[in-house]
Amino acid sequence: VNDGLQKMKSQAPNPEAFQKALAARKMTEEDLRLEARQRLAVDKLLTAEVEPKAAVTEADIAQFYQKNPQFFLQPEALRASHILIKADATGGADAKAQARTKAEDILRQVKNGGDFAALAKQHSSDGSAANGGDLGFFPRGQMVKAFEDAAFALKAGEVSPLVESEFGFHIIKAGEHRTARTVPLTEVSDRIAVALRQQKQQELTQQFVQTLKTKSKVEILM
Repeated sequence: VNDGLQKMKSQAPNPEAFQKALAARKMTEEDLRLEARQRLAVDKLLTAEVEPKAAVTEADIAQFYQKNPQFFLQPEALRASHILIKADATGGADAKAQARTKAEDILRQVKNGGDFAALAKQHSSDGSAANGGDLGFFPRGQMVKAFEDAAFALKAGEVSPLVESEFGFHIIKAGEHRTARTVPLTEVSDRIAVALRQQKQQELTQQFVQTLKTKSKVEILM
């Protein structure tokens, strides 16, 4: 209880702000202690009653995997990086020409052995610049068509010519190309186990609470 109260205090900018937040809720520190104690008691009760019954077996995991193949389909995807040079939207044809010239100069640097990631960090107008232009893996249908067509046509390590889209001029470098596949059970068994355990815990908790209600007199004060 003390640890929980101290954690809540540490999240406030200062002691005065903490007291002001308490006052806004019409609560005192003692009210918080009581609330925390009740919450801990409930958590311990549910842990004792529910967790031992919520075990998930290897058979449960395999059965879920076999019955739900749609959850484990991984589409074709490509990992790529890009450098985006945008034109000033208010600058008209001149701004577009300047953007193209800048993009062509950067492309020449890349073709001459320049560090793609470093050039992306320095010049790209995209949020991926901080990561060296890395866009991670993306499937077909996620990017604009001009970008997607150019990117998926590249082999790993290849760099595209300038690609124009509504966002500006792109220089694309392809990475790993991942074909469509069904993810094997060995790669997802842990995640399935967690999901099944959470589902069982929720169901058992609801059953346990309902059992308590049938044995008790419940008053709702509102």
